Order: sequence, then structure tokens, then C-alpha cells
Amino acid sequence: MLYDQERLKNFLLSKGGAVLLSELYQGSAEHQQRRYVQAVERFAGRFGDTLAAVFSAPGRTELCGNHTDHQRGRVLAAAVTLDIAAVASPTESRVIRLFSESFDRMYEVGIDSLSPRADEKNTPAALIRGVTARLSELGYKVGGFNALAASQIPVGSGLSSSAAFEVLVGTIQNHLYNSGKISALEIAKIGQYAENAYFGKPCGLLDQATSSIGGVVHIDFNEPSAPVVEKLDMPRWGFDICIVNTGGSHAGLTSEYADIPREMREVAAYFGCEALREVDREKFTAEMSTIRKTMPDRAVLRAMHFFSENERVLRQVESIRERRWGDYVAAMIESGHSSFMLLQNVYPLSSSAERGNALALAVSEKLLKGKGAWRIHGGGFAGTVQALVPCDCTDDYQEKMESLFGEGSVCRLAIRPCGGHMLASLSPTRQESSHWLSST
Repeated sequence: MLYDQERLKNFLLSKGGAVLLSELYQGSAEHQQRRYVQAVERFAGRFGDTLAAVFSAPGRTELCGNHTDHQRGRVLAAAVTLDIAAVASPTESRVIRLFSESFDRMYEVGIDSLSPRADEKNTPAALIRGVTARLSELGYKVGGFNALAASQIPVGSGLSSSAAFEVLVGTIQNHLYNSGKISALEIAKIGQYAENAYFGKPCGLLDQATSSIGGVVHIDFNEPSAPVVEKLDMPRWGFDICIVNTGGSHAGLTSEYADIPREMREVAAYFGCEALREVDREKFTAEMSTIRKTMPDRAVLRAMHFFSENERVLRQVESIRERRWGDYVAAMIESGHSSFMLLQNVYPLSSSAERGNALALAVSEKLLKGKGAWRIHGGGFAGTVQALVPCDCTDDYQEKMESLFGEGSVCRLAIRPCGGHMLASLSPTRQESSHWLSST
């Protein structure tokens, strides 16, 4: 459904709009009401008061399964309440015009020519073009649109702003031109394709799937072309998820990231396999002394991490199903120890000075031992750590961590129950809340 500026604003400020936004963002709606109303006004100021709709796609956080997806392993992840919101309107032109407030830049992509362009590599324009191209290749309808996007996801935070952007573009095309009939998993695969083939990053499907599906998801990548995705019921559990930005730079770390899947694949190749998921764990353990003679010990350690982490995901999934939060916390701490000791992705070998993540983990252990959990977040080496903090301890944790890493370095997250969405109906009644959100 498309509405003019005043009707969109009236709905967002209504009681029904407040209920919708408080459910979507797991808290008070007041800030989000202002945010969306301002986005509608800025969209109208830039593109005119045309009929439009409002969209959102969330960032994501990995809960368990550090560097397991590229070995066809299991991952536990969650969509979070930091997102990219957009106001978009279809046009008769064959051009997508998207203004990004984060980059203060307009991106224009003509959709009559959708081949990859070298000058767009590593830019949002490449993602817009790649998502649109893949939709078209798969037989879906595509069209031009005007959009204004406002992101809350800090770039470089490990919360997958690029995946959220891909899901956002796919969700807009889905609802403006395909009546919302494209599945959330298909939107995720389309986003992954755009990032691989157009943006130039060889990522897996984890980020896009979590952003598109929403909530807490358990993904098994044993069959990469058809991953098994399970959405878990996640009640309020008395913890805040905190992401601490330690200030490290990812620049120059490409080889460190690439070494992890390369070394894991080398161990798999020893057994005649392409990925560690195909390798029998007991056989690996029995032949460890022989493997050491053909490759560095670090490769052996990283393979050990994969086997334990892949099993740990199942334990954490069961602890969520059975509401055993003590077991969940213990497994999260184990995951952090495994990443530090076996996977060895807490700090880079290329820099003897970069130890921000290690410091954050050490201080988190001191503050949270016996109460919460802590682990490296995402790819590692630099950037962020994740902490599970009891809600009544979050203020103190944030104050102490920000005294070390600077004001604003701690980002509090809640789990968002849904993924990429169009905020659809203008009904203000609670009984019709099922129509407020139109999912992918």
C-alpha cells in the first residue's frame, strides 16, 4: 500500500503506529516515531510528496558459530534492533535513485543495463545493481524507484550493514513490484549474490539470511545451495547484548581473514574433502599427529575449533528451546575461549600493538564473571567484541567499557523479532496488528 506524506506521518504518530514500532524495536516507540516521521519529511523534500511506503531491514549479530559457515557448518545468529529504514516510491522511469543519509550521497542505477561495473565495485551502487540484476535473472519483476535510506547500523561494527542494505533493496523491489511474494530466504540469496558478484566480497549467506528472516535463527549450511533455516522462539531473557567497538582497524587484514578458511580447507583436503563438515571428527583426532607433519599447527588448531564450535551451536540451540540460560551463558564463554585459543582471531599477527579486542575481553571477564558472557564478535582480529550482560548490570558495564574505549563505543542491542519488512497497513487497531507488518 502506498500513501502520501500526511497519511504516513499520521499513522506513524498514531497509537497503532506506536504499538507497531515498540514491537519492532523492543522498547519505547517515541524515538522511532520521530525518526520515521523525519525520514518521510526528508523523502518528500527531496522527491516530492508522491505516494510512498516505509521499509526496514535489520542488522545482525552472530551468537555462536564463529567461522563455521564457510566450512558448511552450523551458525546461530539474531537480527537486532539497529536497522536501515527507508521511504520508497515506485516510478515509471527505469532508474533507481536512492539517497543514503549515511554517506550523504545519491546513488543512481539504470536498470536497463544490469551488468557488473568496475567503477561501482565496493560501493552501494554495486549492491543496488546486483540485487536488481539477480531478481531479473530469476524472473521477478523489477522497476525504478526513488528512496531515502536512514541507517542506525554503525559501519564497521560487525553488525552487517551491507547485508541489511541488500535485504532492504530486495524488500523494496519485492513489495513495489512483486506483491511481497518473494520469500525471505530467496531475498537473502539474492543479496549474497549481489555482494559476491557485484560488490566483490566473497561472503557466505549468514548475514543476509539473518537480516532477511529476523529473530533468532539456526542455519545449517551442510548443503550450501539449500541451507536449512530454523527460526527459534526467543523470549525476553533478562540480558542485554552489548557490542564493544575497540577502535581497531580492519585495513590490511585481508590475508589474516583469508588464512582461516584456507587453512581449514587444507585440513579437509588431507582427508580428500572440500570442507571440514565432511571430515569425521574422530578420524581427525586419531590422525592429528600425522597431519602436523604436513601443515602448520595453527591449521590443526583451527580445525579443532570448527569441530567444537559446530557442536556447540547445537547445544546453544537446545538451551534456547529449553530456556536453560545458565547453559547458554556457559556455552557462549566456551565459544569465546575457543576463538581465542584455537581459532586465534582475537588480534592480528601483523600488528604487535593491536590488542584492543583482547583488552575488552579481559575487562569483560572481570566485570561479568559469574553473571554474563563475552566472546569475539564476527570475523575478529580487530573491531568488536560481544558481551551478554544482565539488564541490571548494563549501565555499569557500559560506563566502565566506555571509559576505556571512548564514549559511544558500547552499543546495546535487543533481538528483533522480524527481518526485512514493509510497514504496510495504516490500521490503528491492535486487533489488526497482523497486517501492520508485511514480511518478505
